[in-house]
Parts: sequence; C-alpha cells; structure tokens
Amino acid sequence: MAGRPPKPTALKKLQGNPGHRPLTEDEPKPTLGVPSRPEWLSPEAKREWSRLAPELERMGLIAHVDRAMFSAFCQSWATYTEMVQDLRENGTSYQTDKGYQAPRPEVGILFKALDAMRRLSALFGLSPADRGRIHLGVDEQEDEFTKFLREKSQSHGG
Repeated sequence: MAGRPPKPTALKKLQGNPGHRPLTEDEPKPTLGVPSRPEWLSPEAKREWSRLAPELERMGLIAHVDRAMFSAFCQSWATYTEMVQDLRENGTSYQTDKGYQAPRPEVGILFKALDAMRRLSALFGLSPADRGRIHLGVDEQEDEFTKFLREKSQSHGG
C-alpha cells in the first residue's frame, strides 16, 4: 500500500482527531499493556524501555503485540548513544591510506540509528511533532468533579 501508514485510532483520539474523519471502530484491538522486555536488549536499550514503557502504557499507546517495534526503537536508541560516545572519544573522521580525511563508519551508523528512531518513534507518538498534536481528553467524571469544586469555591467567596 502506497503512502503514509495509517495512525492507530488511539493515537488519533489523543490528538483530538485533527483530520475530523470518522474513526475506525472495527480496527483490531490488541491487549493494551507493556509487553515482556526481551533479554537480548543491550543495557542502554533496557534502560530506555524502562523509562518509556510506563508512560506509553499510561497513555494507552502500547500493546503486548508491539514488542518487536518497541524493542527496535529502544535498541536503535542504544546504538545511537553508543555511536555518540565512540565519536566523542575517537573523532568523526580518519585519514585514509592516500592522506584524505574521510568520515568514520560510526557516523553513518549514528545517522541510520537516528533515522530508525525517528520512524519508530512516530508509531508510538514519541516524536516532538506527534507529541505536540496530542491533547489528552479529560474524562467526564473528572470534569464534573472539577466543575463541582469550582462552583463550591465560588459559592464560598474563594
């Protein structure tokens, strides 16, 4: 299928359905929750998993079937941070046999990891652009409670 992949309905709802198109109600609904973390992830990828998974779960943006894509995001982050550290220590270029300066292979690996992170982050609403479009709706009970508190404080001169 050509074109941009469709956004999950949950993400559209969080963003306030900016396109105002009818939301798909017959979309598959996998079991929400944090999938099991693969043991093969690097230590840095495991830290990123632990940092992000609870927030994605809180927003209802991660399901058990998302294990592979979320693992790929976290491992891409780990590769990116490893390349940043390597380039800090060893520089971004080297001198070739013929005396020319050339970029070290780690520069390309860094940019590939960054691109993978950018693409995968959009799937979970993690990119700054996606995050800026997310508007968390207030549930009706909370809204009624807030209204009650406001009316109560106004009636007591507060």
